[in-house]
Amino acid sequence: MEKNEKNNEYLEKLVHINRITKVVKGGRRFGFSALVVVGNQNGKIGIAHAKAKQVPDAIKKANELARRKLIQIPLREGRTIHHDIYGKDGAGKIKLRSAPKGTGIIAGGPVRAVCEVLGIKDIVAKSLGTANPHNVIRACLKALLKQNSPKNISILRNKKISEIIEKRG
Repeated sequence: MEKNEKNNEYLEKLVHINRITKVVKGGRRFGFSALVVVGNQNGKIGIAHAKAKQVPDAIKKANELARRKLIQIPLREGRTIHHDIYGKDGAGKIKLRSAPKGTGIIAGGPVRAVCEVLGIKDIVAKSLGTANPHNVIRACLKALLKQNSPKNISILRNKKISEIIEKRG
């Protein structure tokens, strides 16, 4: 029972399904691949891609894989990213900008799914280059991992967090 409760705390989003056709002697064999993002809406995210003969099986496999590959992303005030970032993976390029409270998620398909499961509430994102969801999501993840939180910077510089964060007045 405890395992089932633990699974319910994660939000799963199906980003893309692809049908694969293999031509054999008797005709065509169809397979399906699923791209899934899983997150706890509090800074943890996992991304996975899986293949199977049936769509539900591919989705289930991808969800299980994504849960095993969860990583922590630092968020500012639990609603946006710390600073503007740029990420690139293959032909997928993405620009992520932090936004003030109340902006919402201004992003296209795959990036929107990533932001929703991650718990980001205010962000402006622009996907440049390819529209391939696999490359866009990997570029988005690389960008999110590149950001520095004030906590990390304070540790690197041996200073207090209050010395690094500018006072807004």
